[in-house]
Amino acid sequence: MVLDVGKTLTKASLWSSTGILLERRSRLNARPDAGGYLTLDAAGIESWLATTLHDFSRMQRIGHIIPVGHGAAAALIREGKLHAPPLDYEYPIPGAIHLEYDEHREPFLLTGSPALAAGLNLGAQLHFLERTQPDIWRGEPTVLPWPQYWSWRLSGRAVSEVTSLGCHTDLWYPIAASYSRNALNRGWAARFAPFARADAVVGPISAEWTERSGLPADVNVLCGLHDSNAALLAARAAASLARGASGSEGGDMTVLSTGTWFVAMRTPDKMPFAGLENLPPDRDCLVNVDLNGEPVPSARFMGGREIEILMGGAEGQPVETNDDEGHAAAVAVIANGAMVLPTFAAGSGPYGPCSGKWLSMPRDPLQRWAAVCLY
Repeated sequence: MVLDVGKTLTKASLWSSTGILLERRSRLNARPDAGGYLTLDAAGIESWLATTLHDFSRMQRIGHIIPVGHGAAAALIREGKLHAPPLDYEYPIPGAIHLEYDEHREPFLLTGSPALAAGLNLGAQLHFLERTQPDIWRGEPTVLPWPQYWSWRLSGRAVSEVTSLGCHTDLWYPIAASYSRNALNRGWAARFAPFARADAVVGPISAEWTERSGLPADVNVLCGLHDSNAALLAARAAASLARGASGSEGGDMTVLSTGTWFVAMRTPDKMPFAGLENLPPDRDCLVNVDLNGEPVPSARFMGGREIEILMGGAEGQPVETNDDEGHAAAVAVIANGAMVLPTFAAGSGPYGPCSGKWLSMPRDPLQRWAAVCLY
């Protein structure tokens, strides 16, 4: 089973051993207020997960659970409990606190992390928590990246993993494959749990969760990884199978992972990484790292959020249609000159104002969806 804890939606999908999708469930995430700032909905997701696992346990025998999650999120745990839920990275960290943090940021050429707005750099979140909650480190809490919070919650074993640490956090050097100097100097590196590989079994499901879910005690919980890197891993596996079947040589590959963010990740085959100096950080280019710790040049924009805004909210969905109706709607959109001009989501342009607008916005819902898809 895959537990995909995204920014907008949490999804659980049940798969057969041969890769056939058996069932899928999803939940719209809330943004609870933790007394002055917004957090991720750890408690709400957990309650939903217990019900979902209970339902899945009656459909198919589950052997493994792997969590994946979005970047720029980490939870603090202490004495077997959640000590501080992850900050919602869209929460606007006060300017004075953010400026104080920015004064200590390291260069892009070392971290591969652009200077991002709000809490999109995980280091900025930790700095904010320290300044607003002076006792945050009392009792020596452990920091867990968001996917590994869920592997800990399900198994009881705390680990960290490199794809989430190397995801625009300011805390990792993607070329040197080590914690950044700032992460070491601030004492944050020492507070993260020990590393494990994304595909490592961190333990069997805990007794608490066998009771809550009805799952057998031999279900293995995997460490998990950053969601865009999970898409990259799947694409690499598919490409490798295709090359093996055709006997062809490999080549460059770019993966576009879609969700709240659209993340493009380029993986050169049999070529060294070209270097950070070739990436423009002011255009939201950055360096992720894959599950082996290798640097992956990336670029992104907030495509999913754009769709939400243009379709009227996170729950806005296209009407049911067939291929002929969809094609006819797209033809009508083009003929009528309907189009969307960028950009609507603040996260897609952190270095400039949002100035998106419609031209000849269709009234018909299907045509509006077609225009959004073309955009």
